[in-house]
Amino acid sequence: MNYSEPASQPTPEQTEEFVSARARRRRAQRRAYFPTDEEGRAALFTHLARRAYPSYELFVFALVSGAILGLGYFINSQALLIFGILVAPLMTPWIGMSLAVVAGSARFFFQTITALFVSSLLIFLSGILAGFASRTFGPLTFNEAFAHSRLWWPDLAVLTIGSIILTISFVRSEERPYLPSALLTYEFFLPFCAAGFGLGSGVSEIWPQGLYVFIVHLAWATFFGIITLFFLRFYPTSAGGIAFTGLTFIVLIVLVTSLTGFNRWIMIQAGLATPEPVPVAQASFTPVLVSTITSSPRPEQATALIGVPTQTPTRGATRTATQTPTIPPTETSTSTITAEPTPIIAIIRAAEGGGAFIREKPGGIVVATLGNGSTVTIIPNDFQDVNNVIWVHVFAIVNDVRVEGWMIQSVLQTATPVANWQPSSTPFFTSTP
Repeated sequence: MNYSEPASQPTPEQTEEFVSARARRRRAQRRAYFPTDEEGRAALFTHLARRAYPSYELFVFALVSGAILGLGYFINSQALLIFGILVAPLMTPWIGMSLAVVAGSARFFFQTITALFVSSLLIFLSGILAGFASRTFGPLTFNEAFAHSRLWWPDLAVLTIGSIILTISFVRSEERPYLPSALLTYEFFLPFCAAGFGLGSGVSEIWPQGLYVFIVHLAWATFFGIITLFFLRFYPTSAGGIAFTGLTFIVLIVLVTSLTGFNRWIMIQAGLATPEPVPVAQASFTPVLVSTITSSPRPEQATALIGVPTQTPTRGATRTATQTPTIPPTETSTSTITAEPTPIIAIIRAAEGGGAFIREKPGGIVVATLGNGSTVTIIPNDFQDVNNVIWVHVFAIVNDVRVEGWMIQSVLQTATPVANWQPSSTPFFTSTP
C-alpha cells in the first residue's frame, strides 16, 4: 500500500475578527511614531484633535457627576463619591489641551481648556449648593471633604500613572480609555468639588485648600502628559510651538513648586533660607488652682453698752432706768480658695493630613473634623491610654454648636502651665457696722 500526502496544505481562510485585530495593531504601530513629513503630522493631529474635541456629553455628564459628588460630601459617603467619579465624563479635553501645547495650536488649546474649565465649574457649583444645604443641619461630619482637600503624595503617584496611561491609550488605541480617565477625574473633580463644598458650608480648612489641590493636580498631570507625548515622538516643529511649549512648562513648574512648598525646600537645602522652628507639641494635665471666694456666714454674739440714762423726779422720788440694747449677730465673711482645674486651650498641629478628628470615644466614630490652626479646649485630668496612644478629652465649638469627644494627644499643641503654683493663705474678712 502506498501512502501519499499532498505536497502542500491549503491555507485556512482568515476570520474577520483576526483581520480586524491585525488592522488595529497596524494602526497602533503607525501612530507609535510621530510622522516626519508635514502632511502626516497634520493628518495625525487632525484625527486626534477630532477625537479630543469636547461635545455636549462632557457638560451633561459633568453636571450629573457634580450633583452626585455634592450629595456624597453632604452625607459623607465614600460610595457616592466613587459613583460620581464613574459617571464623570472622559478627560478628552485634557488630552486635547496637552496635544495643543505640543503642536503649538493656541486656538485648539483655548477651546479645550475652556471646555475643561466649564465642566469643572459645574462640579464646583454643585459642591457650593451642597455646602449651603449643610448649613441648615446640625454639626455634620465632613471627613471626605476634609481628606480630599489635602495634598497627599499617594494621590500624586496615582495621578502620574493615570496621566501617562491615558495619554498612551488615547494615542495608540481607538478605544475609549475609561479606566485611566477615571483616575484623572478622581484627582481633578473630588478636590474641586470639596473646595466648593467648603465655600458653601463655611467650614474652614476646606476652602481654599481644595482649590490649591485641584490646581496642583491639573498642573502635575499636564506636565507628565506632555512628557509622555515627547516619548511618543510628538514634538513641536515650529518656533511658535517651541516657545508655547516652553512657556507652558515654566508655568506648570512654578505652580507645582509654589503651591506644594517645594521651592522653599530647595532654598533651604541651598542655604538661601532658614527653616522655620518646629513647635514642640505639649499637652499638660497639671491642674491650675483658681481662687473663688465663698461666703460662709458664722453667727457670733456681740453686745455693746450704749448708755445709762438717769431720770430724777423733782418730788424726791428717785428713779433710775438702765437700757442695755443688744445688737443682732453679725456675719463674718470668710473667703476660701477652692482648687478647680482650668480647661486648657490647645491648637491642632497635625504633622500629616492637615488636621485631626474629634471622636466619640478613643478610636471610635468621628463626630467632627478640624484643621490645623483650629482651637479646642482640653478637659484636664481626663485622658486614656489605649494601645500606647494617649487620648485626651476635648470639646470645641463647630458651627456654633459645642462638640465634645476625644483626640490624640500628639496632634495638640498648648502652652505649659506655670509649675508649682501654690495658692495663698485663706483670708478672713470681718465686717463691723
